[in-house]
Amino acid sequence: MNAVVPAVRTGPTIWVLVFAGIVTTLMSTLVIPLLVDLPELLGTSPANASWVVTVTLLSGAVATPVTGRLGDMYGARRILLLCTVPLILGSFLCAMSSSLAPMLVGRALQGAGFGIVPLGISALRSLVSPERLGSAIALMSSSLGIGGALGLPVAAIVAQTTSWRMLFWGVGILSVVMAILIAWVVRDTPANEHRGKFDGFGAFGLSVALVCLLLAVSKGGDWGWTAGLTLTLLAVSIVVLLGWGRWELRADSPLVDLRVAMGNRVLVTNIVTILIGFSMYFQALLVPQIRVLPESTGYGLGQSMIVMGLWCAPAGLLMMVISPLGARLTTARGPRTTLCTGCLMMAAAYGSSLFMMGSTWGLLVITCCIAAGIGLAYGAIPTLLMGAVPLTEVSSANSVNTLLRSLGSTVSAAVAGVVLAQMSIMFAGNTIPTENGFLVGMLIGGAAALLAALATVAIRGAQPGGTETPVPGIAAQSPADASSRSAVTGPGTASAR
Repeated sequence: MNAVVPAVRTGPTIWVLVFAGIVTTLMSTLVIPLLVDLPELLGTSPANASWVVTVTLLSGAVATPVTGRLGDMYGARRILLLCTVPLILGSFLCAMSSSLAPMLVGRALQGAGFGIVPLGISALRSLVSPERLGSAIALMSSSLGIGGALGLPVAAIVAQTTSWRMLFWGVGILSVVMAILIAWVVRDTPANEHRGKFDGFGAFGLSVALVCLLLAVSKGGDWGWTAGLTLTLLAVSIVVLLGWGRWELRADSPLVDLRVAMGNRVLVTNIVTILIGFSMYFQALLVPQIRVLPESTGYGLGQSMIVMGLWCAPAGLLMMVISPLGARLTTARGPRTTLCTGCLMMAAAYGSSLFMMGSTWGLLVITCCIAAGIGLAYGAIPTLLMGAVPLTEVSSANSVNTLLRSLGSTVSAAVAGVVLAQMSIMFAGNTIPTENGFLVGMLIGGAAALLAALATVAIRGAQPGGTETPVPGIAAQSPADASSRSAVTGPGTASAR
């Protein structure tokens, strides 16, 4: 049985966890306004300065599945509080940095706190009253996009009106507030009494595989896609990942239960997640560039960083508004329908770039419609996962899913970089992407969203009207998935459900 908090505390719990998710995801866009100036600020080369972004990605990739598993073992609230520690320390260290090395350490510490969003979703599953669970999960999941969308204008304004250090001091203070609120408002979540041992070897193997893969994908454009280092890292990641999978299948307490992960609902939902992460990053990368390019190019809008950020902010706010509506759609029609609807909205918005990309208002419509689609999709994904995994694996399942979103975005950045590099011209002594380059990138994002929508058809499971749904808005697994998991996890897990 799930522990449910008294109704009077349900609202504060939801908003504290959503606030935590937004603060955490501010990290993803925090340094974007600083990228051009970082080499001078830190006394290093542009190539070295790019590690300020890369190291956070690598640290988050390593920490997220680990904290997810720890959340399942010891309770989400404990690990949530643990994740705030590196966020706080990393933010303050970055604020005091004047060279590359301490900045990289600080950014790595910030990345170690990225598991807060999936842990927050897991906590909601135990703490929030059933009638509010669907909308709460949708809002918490969408905080990934909300924080990223709002972070850009806030960071741009702060960076251009005050010292760049205020960005990190501000986030550090917000992280302290977040930790206090979690400790004060969020109640303890149940730990797994039969948690077994932590799979340290599995965590190490997955970390090595992910670091090698993400390094190759994120730095391949700089090193060369056929360079020896890039190919070696890709080969090592594949070999280690295969060995890791073999280990996990034999482990008594695996970091990730691959048999559960290969069930239809989990597997297809994770594939759709990668495609959504791949799709959404194209507009996040391309639209800001179109807005700041000079008007003399014929397609740039000539906006300052602050103005560009303000035009991007409505998308984040819309995502917050659309999430509860998505929860209602999920309750009425099922999470698969909500997920498919969100993907189709994204595909249609990207397709409209063919005739709306050339104006400020046209770009606003495109980004807002994409944001609405992301809000629907992100809200439905945790619902699908939690209806398909044992209660003892909710944090782990959501953490792996969050990691896959980041993987999709990383691959998207690499693909977009190749497309724009191949379709560029010289302008005023600088190499800039052509209008067709931006359009092709937007259409690739739309194609990925459409493919994600088509993939949702393969998700099997109960829809509204069935008797398997244990909580409003949370669809249960299909009978086939349930029986296969029962055979794997044994009757103890089934009775827990």
